[in-house]
Amino acid sequence: MSVYFYGCVTLDGYLAARDHTLDWLYQTGAAAETGYEDFYSRMDVTLMGRRTFRELEKLEDPASAYPTTENYVFTHRPLEQRGFLAVCQSPESLVEALGPEKNIWVVGGNTILAPLLERDLVDQLIIQIAPVLLGDGIPLFTQKEALRRFRLESIRKWGPFAELICGRP
Repeated sequence: MSVYFYGCVTLDGYLAARDHTLDWLYQTGAAAETGYEDFYSRMDVTLMGRRTFRELEKLEDPASAYPTTENYVFTHRPLEQRGFLAVCQSPESLVEALGPEKNIWVVGGNTILAPLLERDLVDQLIIQIAPVLLGDGIPLFTQKEALRRFRLESIRKWGPFAELICGRP
């Protein structure tokens, strides 16, 4: 099993605007300009929080966004959307329960990523940086103060994005 975070942040480290929208990202570039398709083809599972899922619900067919993976949404409310499973447990207990043969993508949400980082369950961070300054928003990293080292594996330019790939040492 490997756990990945793959996502884009602004130059000032925000994953989303204060109202949790991603307009800044959609106006900067498209997934087609990145290595997204190759990355997604290697994933078995996606994990996301309810706020990230709300962004998907804006699509005409949310299930088409992640058609080949098992998709889990951390929420206390039932989901009516096909292709997504509601879970109420902690992210770390779900990751441990999924088993060693799965590649797991933490799609979005620092409330999902932070506890996984705190338990050293994240194997690789693939972070694209957009040339945008929001000034305020939802930060990517919010784990408790603790030193976490990763090894820089590569840097790549994809259209308007700079991509850093960092793995565990």
